[in-house]
Amino acid sequence: FGKDTGGNEQHDLYAIDVTTGAVRQLSSDPGAEEHAAEWSPDDEWLLVNTNKRLPEALDRPGQLNLWKVKRDGTSYVPLTRHSFPAFASASGWSKDGTRIAYVTNEDMSDLKNRDGYIVDPDGTHPRKVWSVRKGSQDTFGGWHPDSRRIAVTSDASGDNRAGILDVETGEVRWLSAEGVEEHALRFSKDGRLLACIRNHESSVTPVIYDVSTGAARTLKLPAGFAVGAQFFDQDRKLLVTYSTDVTRSSLVAYDLASDTYETLLAPEYGSIDRAAFVPSAHVYYPTFDGTQVPAILYTPRDIAPGERLPAIVHVHGGPTAQWYRGFDPFAQFLADRGFVVIEPNIRGSTGYGVAFRDAAIRDWGGADLEDVAAAAEYLKTLPYVDAGRLVVFGGSYGGFMTLIAATKKPDLWKAAIAWVGISDLHAMWAESKEHFRYFLREQMGDPEDDRALWRDRSAIEFADQLRAKLLMVHGVNDPRCPVSQSRIFRDKLAQLGRTEGQDFEYVELGEEGHGSADIQQKIRTFTILADYLDRVL
Repeated sequence: FGKDTGGNEQHDLYAIDVTTGAVRQLSSDPGAEEHAAEWSPDDEWLLVNTNKRLPEALDRPGQLNLWKVKRDGTSYVPLTRHSFPAFASASGWSKDGTRIAYVTNEDMSDLKNRDGYIVDPDGTHPRKVWSVRKGSQDTFGGWHPDSRRIAVTSDASGDNRAGILDVETGEVRWLSAEGVEEHALRFSKDGRLLACIRNHESSVTPVIYDVSTGAARTLKLPAGFAVGAQFFDQDRKLLVTYSTDVTRSSLVAYDLASDTYETLLAPEYGSIDRAAFVPSAHVYYPTFDGTQVPAILYTPRDIAPGERLPAIVHVHGGPTAQWYRGFDPFAQFLADRGFVVIEPNIRGSTGYGVAFRDAAIRDWGGADLEDVAAAAEYLKTLPYVDAGRLVVFGGSYGGFMTLIAATKKPDLWKAAIAWVGISDLHAMWAESKEHFRYFLREQMGDPEDDRALWRDRSAIEFADQLRAKLLMVHGVNDPRCPVSQSRIFRDKLAQLGRTEGQDFEYVELGEEGHGSADIQQKIRTFTILADYLDRVL
């Protein structure tokens, strides 16, 4: 496993003995982030995704590549030397240990492109084995036990589609139907079954394919969010982490013979009455060009006749991400406090096809901003929403969108909350790691060639248009969206004569980065949010 310091994402590698719980540190490189991928079949080497500097490039920043480290940490060997990010999954090693599968892009003309490669375990003979067409994102799942076939996913058809690739012949056998959003995961230990996940209207469900016949069966789980799907108990069961809109994540064992499941690790709720959680609704609303934008809507219970509630447009990060119909503690917390919450999967979001996902490329703060504004207009049509008390809220890219929405659509919002937000794309570029720079170029073009676009989509250029009450919150150790992004916006507002504590509020979180899994820091986050909304609304 990897562990960082205070959320700075400069992970070092550690190993834990499963029997004794003893931990030993395998690496110590303060200049690199290191992510454990998978042990080799003989348990001698750990496959790692890391941006360590290559021996021949110590004068240049490191790009994410594949390395391997001995189980005792004594030898650390680079395996790939790509200019663009290279990633191996937790199924990188073939079962016989003779090959390692990974994904990268070598097409300088199309940064959206992803292809599948394999490399020998000593780092020799890297070769492309999986590419459907130029510009498509063609990725790997797990290896088949025969170490010749591998599970694959491609979006070349317009949706992510699962299949099986023969790496010797290049022949692919598609399993998913076209028009269905599915990702290939892993094979059963005997190789007879392949687990995939299907994403339909933000509900994610495991699907099991018979490798010989191609027949599919969908697990009988309520609409929600299921991840994992690992075979165990002689391939008779699946281990799945599963949640719904009103139940927190639990670990379940799904019996493939009976289509029933039992809970192995139940979620804890403490003193919270589960009856307080409200069900969500998957809805669509129209935006400026007639597109129907999908969204997840949470409405508080027991709204009195004629009551008008404040409402929040909560924008997800990414933008190549999405809101799911699993348990969302933010939405439930806010709904319990009397807020209507809409979580729009605006263009740029995953899960609704390639065209929709790519619609925000070179257009952050453009059509996607119109989709956010349309979410606010949709809220105004609901009879229980107070149109004068609308809030835009988001973190990371959602924080970028919050600042853009608050400055370019100033008349819509009573308040805005930017969590680890982005206010100046060029300033962010200057501080970004190489793999983050790749993503920025893929999404928004070149910082110099597209300078006019980057300035037009940097909220700091429009700070004078801010009308809403604004809260900015930022972890001081954030490597993805540096804290300077909030600091410069705060300073700009001060230069414009805005008063901190009256027109805007600013909070820095020490020992925290892009987010936190620590429960006390989560409680601090919710407390800040609740206190601010109570005061400004």
